[in-house]
Amino acid sequence: MGKRRLEDALNQLEHPVNVVYRCFELDPTVERDVGYNIYEKLSQKYGMSIDEAKATCKNMEKTAREEDLDFRFDTLVLTNTFDAHRLTMFAKNHGLMKEMTERILRAFYTESKHIGDHATLLELATDVGLNRDQVAEMLAGNAMSDQVRADQQEAQNYGIRSIPFFLINKKYAITGAQQTETFVQTLQQIIEKDNLSSASNLNGAVCDENGCEL
Repeated sequence: MGKRRLEDALNQLEHPVNVVYRCFELDPTVERDVGYNIYEKLSQKYGMSIDEAKATCKNMEKTAREEDLDFRFDTLVLTNTFDAHRLTMFAKNHGLMKEMTERILRAFYTESKHIGDHATLLELATDVGLNRDQVAEMLAGNAMSDQVRADQQEAQNYGIRSIPFFLINKKYAITGAQQTETFVQTLQQIIEKDNLSSASNLNGAVCDENGCEL
């Protein structure tokens, strides 16, 4: 949802913006094939009941629909996402990172596909125009692993521990799925401040669920 709202905000700005996706695993320890669902995972992680976890997810589904997104938590397949990240980095080298990212997200949240499964990733890769044989060779080895880990290390260096997280010009942070209007206002402030002040005098823009401030 944060991604969609940022995209809507960028469409309202009269300023060129280059968006680059970075790799970040919420839980690198998750197995490729798991025996539990998202409700059980949330219950264990946050100490809530299964019913509370379901209610939380239903609220997220409702909010997603308001953004023309179709989230289906009942059938969502949890998995390790490292290989999916490797695929996005491979796609980046072929100029298709944005398309690959969007396709993987739709497959995961809407189509209930197993995005840790190599056969599934091959299918998604060909959907966006990548060469199937090249992708199969990449997935069979360790290609792009260093690039994924480099992104994760950079996130750690910045102190990033949750997503969505938007880092702008390596100086400003917007965290959480802010409302589109909040993105627009904050980005406009950043653009104005960067034009008027030197980088050495800037304070970061930090946002949370209550909003953003420079």
